[in-house]
Amino acid sequence: MLEYTTFERRHIDSQYKDLLKRILEEGIKVDSQQGEPALRVVGHQMRFDLRNGFPIITERDLVTPPLRKDKFDASVFSQALGELFAFLAGVHTQQQLERYGCRWWKLWVTPEKCAKRGLSEGDLGPGSYGPAWKSFPTAEAGITFDQIRHLVEQITELPHLRTHFVTPWIPQYIGRGKGKQQKVVVAPCHGWMHVLIDEARRMTLHHFQRSADVPVGLAANMIQYAAFLMMLAKITGCTPNELVYTISDAHIYVNQIQDVEDMLATKSMPFPTVKMNPYPIHLNSFKQSDFVVEDYYPQLERRKIWTPV
Repeated sequence: MLEYTTFERRHIDSQYKDLLKRILEEGIKVDSQQGEPALRVVGHQMRFDLRNGFPIITERDLVTPPLRKDKFDASVFSQALGELFAFLAGVHTQQQLERYGCRWWKLWVTPEKCAKRGLSEGDLGPGSYGPAWKSFPTAEAGITFDQIRHLVEQITELPHLRTHFVTPWIPQYIGRGKGKQQKVVVAPCHGWMHVLIDEARRMTLHHFQRSADVPVGLAANMIQYAAFLMMLAKITGCTPNELVYTISDAHIYVNQIQDVEDMLATKSMPFPTVKMNPYPIHLNSFKQSDFVVEDYYPQLERRKIWTPV
């Protein structure tokens, strides 16, 4: 069971701000698939001891829902959890994602974008996160492999192994070039997970991210993998310990720079507390209501920082 350091004694974690500053100061300007130039650094790592708080950034508000009562326009925290739950269940369509409370894929699954990949409108494709995690194709005809189920079973039976690993990458659906058609609307950006457990049954999750839109996507992904660490530790009888977060391509789009400067000008605050319902016993039984955020003091009001699409 995770025991947080009391809020008053938590140290302020500046790793997210440090990454934003690094990209602004060292980033190389590159073109992007979205048409908007970006500043990029290659290779960055952050480490989050969950006892020091749950890594929800405080530079802007990710937890407060909108004032209008639009059932689809939930907080970033809620939608991030919904997307995680959907992918853990093998979901790969926008309609299914919305049932889990995640709407933000709609900009990537338009008729035009899906048709370009030979997919139906609203389909993320067989190379997306849900199918990769839950029904990875194998060399045996008609047989797929459930990586998530295997991960739980292997940790339960053989926790000491160094092979507790999950990948979102199905190469044959992602390759591009002459004579090739990508079978996924967006090649997976995150979701490589290596789980390590020590003799005291403390669980560390080393997460690798291929590509991170740092002002937008990364803030949501940090929530997802910290939550997954807590969920996985709970159902395997371990204690969540540390989220180690490695990024290959970390970038800021040029049209996000003013928003980034606004975030950098905010007062730094300790990470909040996230309490998780102890009753779910399967990964697919968790709901957003099982996670409660306390001691959260965001410095900027809820705002949307758009990613070019």
